[in-house]
Amino acid sequence: MAPLQPTPSAPGTRPPVPRATSGPGSRLEKLKAATRKPGEASFFFYDAHFQNEAVKVLPGEYYVDNEDMLVMTTLGSCIAACLYDRQAKVGGMNHFMLPDGAGDSGRYGSYAMELLINEMMKRGASRLTMEAKVFGGGAVIAGMNSINVGERNTKFVMDFLSMERIPVVSKDVLEIYPRKVCFLPATGKAMVKRLAPTNAEALVQQDRIAAQKAAPARTGGGSVDLF
Repeated sequence: MAPLQPTPSAPGTRPPVPRATSGPGSRLEKLKAATRKPGEASFFFYDAHFQNEAVKVLPGEYYVDNEDMLVMTTLGSCIAACLYDRQAKVGGMNHFMLPDGAGDSGRYGSYAMELLINEMMKRGASRLTMEAKVFGGGAVIAGMNSINVGERNTKFVMDFLSMERIPVVSKDVLEIYPRKVCFLPATGKAMVKRLAPTNAEALVQQDRIAAQKAAPARTGGGSVDLF
């Protein structure tokens, strides 16, 4: 995303004042101060690369908005589903670690998907007009193919979306790469960056925790923008 270039002002007029990105009264401070629902992402920051306010979605969290917020996450074997409704102009992202498990937790795909869909519907979206972009499910832990958390996560989310009749318009899943994902909920635009497998220590630890909770499985897209 190229930085915005200033436009010349007409004679006798003042140039527009840049939006404050920090300090009292700024959009970022208002986002940080707002009350959040259980499971809603709350790590807000200013992203210098994209020159925009951003929120990081951690494992078990979700975030829904209709503004030009940058929604970001980093994935190993986990999945991030990015949903967008073209009519309501609202989008959101979740981040789950396992297909299913005990209790209501956004770490499990079955609950994470319903949490995201329900929050979007509260913002005016409809299941009939949603579309999905799916990321993650990488096999980032060597020697753990018998558990294959990434493959199970990927199969779950694709089956779930098919059952809900939500079309998957693009995806970047499986293989061996960790991924950084950026999503713009106001437009539905998604960007993905594949990370070097050797630089993913934190993700590997996260995935080992997920793998320890998983039981061995009984049985064994479209384009996205790179940045």
